[in-house]
Amino acid sequence: MAQTSTSILSSKSHKADITGTDISFVVSSGVYKITSTSTSLNNLAVRDLITVSGTTNNNSTFTVKEVTDANNIVVEEIVTAESSDGSTTTTIDHTGFVSDKQKGDGYYSQPDGVHTIAYKVDTTLTGSIKMQGTLATTPTENDWFDISGTTFTTDQSTTISSSNFTGNFVYVRAKATSVTAGSITNILLNS
Repeated sequence: MAQTSTSILSSKSHKADITGTDISFVVSSGVYKITSTSTSLNNLAVRDLITVSGTTNNNSTFTVKEVTDANNIVVEEIVTAESSDGSTTTTIDHTGFVSDKQKGDGYYSQPDGVHTIAYKVDTTLTGSIKMQGTLATTPTENDWFDISGTTFTTDQSTTISSSNFTGNFVYVRAKATSVTAGSITNILLNS
């Protein structure tokens, strides 16, 4: 099969943190939601990584699965039902993003498993980017694992980094973590 180069993530920027005293966590028929009565959550997008603090049971990192409206988001990970008390401030920090899943060599039953990744960022980006793989054909958040040797930690002087990795992954994706400022311009995958 011929090599193909695919843009797997483009033009993603750090977003402002959200705070509110009306943020609750709802579990309904296996769907895990973060809701509010008036604090806007609609600046978040699908596949954003958020870290929640200031709660009793839900201080953790979550992946946004769906933004249903300005005050409701669905997350991939399990939340514990918890209502706001109207006085405790809950903070939702935007800490990164994950890309869509991309077909890896294992999807095509290719024997070599060779992949090349190129990260392009602006000079203001702070954080790390790495590749993750899965052997699952229908992956959930728990099926992804980090791929060794693919982490690029920004130093605000290097704007392009690339690496090769080998594995017969069914799917691969990029994951940016600890992002506190700046933008990812593009991430290219050649498999």
